Amino acid sequence: MPVSAYILIQASVGNAVDVAHAAAELDEIVSAEVAMGPYDVIARAEASSMDDLGQIVVHAVQGIAGVERTLLCPIVNV
Repeated sequence: MPVSAYILIQASVGNAVDVAHAAAELDEIVSAEVAMGPYDVIARAEASSMDDLGQIVVHAVQGIAGVERTLLCPIVNV
């Protein structure tokens, strides 16, 4: 069963739109939207496992120019 998570992203000043567009281009990212508040972009990701979600954040999302910090929020089905 696939797992899903929200990835909260803090971007450097003036880079939120570019970060959201770059994140949306990643295959594992379902959506990426610019937001207001402590996080500049909120992305939703899907992967086959929690390990794969971690890999997406560490190797793909954090590699986007302008990304300063991320927070992974796994979605649970209760």
